[in-house]
Amino acid sequence: MSDLFDPQAVAVFERRIDEWLAAFADGNPTIAAIDRGEISSTGGAEPRWYVRMRGEEKEFTTIWLTLGQRTLRYEAYVMPAPEENAEQLYENLLRRNESLIGLHFAIGIEDAVFLRGDLPLAALVEGELDRIIGSLYATTELVFQGLLRIGFASHFP
Repeated sequence: MSDLFDPQAVAVFERRIDEWLAAFADGNPTIAAIDRGEISSTGGAEPRWYVRMRGEEKEFTTIWLTLGQRTLRYEAYVMPAPEENAEQLYENLLRRNESLIGLHFAIGIEDAVFLRGDLPLAALVEGELDRIIGSLYATTELVFQGLLRIGFASHFP
């Protein structure tokens, strides 16, 4: 049995995400911007949302949501590649992965650190989208300063 959704079903999810994000942003001072775009994949263009949030530990956190035919992929940029103590930083991230639910730290383009995850479309409801955004934001806020102090130790007194 395939969990591949047809284009009409994906379009329904796309509209729902638009509505959920608009409601999420309404009156929420943490949300700096929500934008739409597309990302090219092997099967064509996939809808993508950019949710930019104001933080306290990290000035801004940008969350990307990409809608595929089977999953909603989500990710947040955490920090650039470490300049020093890389082994210690990556060990820290791997140990943190053990306690994360629905997310994991990953090394992305230019060796930057990201938080990523996927959710099957069959499980995509408004509450899950809220949990995803909240988890990405809260985890980034929680770890950002500590990771910077490891990966850029000589920049701190």
